Amino acid sequence: MKRTAFITGITGQDGSYLAELLLDRGYDVHGMVRRSSVERFDRIEHLRGRVTLHQGDLLDQRSLGDALRATQPDEIYNLAAMSFVAVSWVQPTLTAEFSGVGVTRILEAVRETCPDARFYQASSSEMFGKVREVPQTELTPFYPRSPYGVAKAYGHFITVNYRESYGLHATSGILFNHESPRRGLEFVTRKITWHAAAIKLGLVDKLRLGNLDAERDWGYAKDYVEAMWMMLQRDQPDDFVIATGVAHSVRECVEIAFDQAGLAVNDYVETDSSLIRPADVEQLIGDCTKARELLGWEPRTNFEALIRLMVDADLALLTQ
Repeated sequence: MKRTAFITGITGQDGSYLAELLLDRGYDVHGMVRRSSVERFDRIEHLRGRVTLHQGDLLDQRSLGDALRATQPDEIYNLAAMSFVAVSWVQPTLTAEFSGVGVTRILEAVRETCPDARFYQASSSEMFGKVREVPQTELTPFYPRSPYGVAKAYGHFITVNYRESYGLHATSGILFNHESPRRGLEFVTRKITWHAAAIKLGLVDKLRLGNLDAERDWGYAKDYVEAMWMMLQRDQPDDFVIATGVAHSVRECVEIAFDQAGLAVNDYVETDSSLIRPADVEQLIGDCTKARELLGWEPRTNFEALIRLMVDADLALLTQ
């Protein structure tokens, strides 16, 4: 029997990789897209004709119910959110609506239209914020340091609440930073790899960055969407940290990227204090022991390999 999956945020980095993975596994894949004046489907353009798209919005309860009624999915992956932490200070209320209250809306729609479906919520390491312990596990208390992190904490706990209150098969993946050639240019890793490629090709002459000493636990998005799928194959819903367990600094990212492009870092990189966040998070390092033991998942792509493949992809993109 062919299974059906429904993905919110299908046009994003994770949504596009997840759609590919599910298609490869024989699923009938449906995705939700928001109506906008400029449609951006470039990440899933190669999947046109293989996925079915539905118009809907996490801000609109009716559209969620209609989309789920139309698809009757076996698995639902809620990946839609305000994905860029920095913008959450500029649009804090909208961030709360999408990444917090929006999760409640889709859970209500699931409860009303397809309560037997398995539900995945995209939680975030940003919920840990000012960390209480290193590394962070599923039991580490949250102390979010941005409107984004606060909204994600709400989305996480409301998912737990619906699981415990209504018996929904609702699971949260607490994913640490994960990157790829499909990452948006506003994210620091992609900003770095794109600039390394663009400087190499003579298209720009400088890269301006904020805090070069900021550290993150960075993995490869393609590895991480596999963990999402694995979570929903378990009969018992639960929450899982997905991470590499190794932290790297922005400075290391720059050094690897510029090495791959054959450039000297000091000639092209400048720090810009205006790019430093009002309140940054500190040592985000995840412990994925639970995922390794219960799911059999572990990261396959290390940080250096990831940054080098991203630079190569940006060089190819800019020479098309």
